Amino acid sequence: MIEPSKKLSSLPPYLFSRINTLKLEAHAKNLDVIDLGMGNPDFPTPPHIIERLCETVKEHPRTHRYPQAKGMPKFRAAAAEWMEKRFGVSLNPEKEVLALIGSKEGIAHFCMAYLDPGDVALVGNPGYPVHFNGVILAGGTVEYVPLKPENKWLPDLAKIPEKTARAAKIMFLNYPNNPTAAVVDDLKFFEEVVAFAKKYDILVVHDNPYCDITFDGYVAPSFLQVPGARDVGVEFFSFSKTYNMAGWRVGFVVGDQKLIAPLEKFKSFLDYGVPSFVQLAAAWALKAPQDCIKEISKRYEVRRDAMVSGLAKIGWQVDKPKATMYLWAQLPEGFRDKGSLAFCENLLKETGIVIAPGAGFGPYGEGYVRMALVTHDNRFHDALLRLNKFLKLKEIKK
Repeated sequence: MIEPSKKLSSLPPYLFSRINTLKLEAHAKNLDVIDLGMGNPDFPTPPHIIERLCETVKEHPRTHRYPQAKGMPKFRAAAAEWMEKRFGVSLNPEKEVLALIGSKEGIAHFCMAYLDPGDVALVGNPGYPVHFNGVILAGGTVEYVPLKPENKWLPDLAKIPEKTARAAKIMFLNYPNNPTAAVVDDLKFFEEVVAFAKKYDILVVHDNPYCDITFDGYVAPSFLQVPGARDVGVEFFSFSKTYNMAGWRVGFVVGDQKLIAPLEKFKSFLDYGVPSFVQLAAAWALKAPQDCIKEISKRYEVRRDAMVSGLAKIGWQVDKPKATMYLWAQLPEGFRDKGSLAFCENLLKETGIVIAPGAGFGPYGEGYVRMALVTHDNRFHDALLRLNKFLKLKEIKK
């Protein structure tokens, strides 16, 4: 039998595949499934963006041809203009902006563009799986940096061993964070990261797809706002969450030309870029009034408040996040000995509720689960009723 590559085989088990299998089995049994597993927005893309896409596809047949791999000038200009308005970060759209087929693709390809076999990457954990899987697929070596609640889920740079820091080539950050929903309170942490990266000659990759899904007046920053950050880092953005465009597969990366040029070169050998009609619709999303973002965030905020309050009433205390579409919850007492995957499996089988096991986000995610606020508003009440029954029944059995 011909085996797949060692790099592919070395990937850790994808625990979400087990949950997906159970979800399909539940559907087959006509179980009423409430899916809070994947961070897949259930709101539609705002109408003005859809209208621009339809108009472009109908009226401009040239956009049906192969696109420019690096991104259309109009798209890159819109991204640079948005960065200036949103963060006060000035960019050259010709040299410092690159279109992506979604930020997940861009991050994986960035790893391949930079990492040779054995190169070390510092990866915050728990973390978004592509941050460590992309390193493994590139042949690199993952060094996990623990993210812990006592440090507000931020990496403790002082505790990274000197030998590890000197060996590292890339460091991944993601704030607002998936899965923990943690945020940086101000620019002080990013300033520390810049100093750390310059000391050890490390390239910082900041993944920032949740920067506008924020609550309670919190405003998420850009890593590139910090003086000196442009010398050591790049930043990835996505349209998936901000504009409910997850299925459109479009994003962009920004940074100094010398840092993003290797990714542009790598992508030129592998893909033809984002379809032109999608780029033009995405450019319009960035340039048009941003009221839709406030509306989207407000709807997530309402769901967040309902779930956090409802969980507290049934005895499950969960922190109220300032950003993202997630709740990061420690397993309830009495359920921690079996682990997060077993908890999620039993919950799905017995109640039809799908949530993500913390172990799926790396070893330091064990003991937690992630709930995505991505189902119809009236379904959260049903979910809380089922959770209450599930937790009480387990207590009785003990």
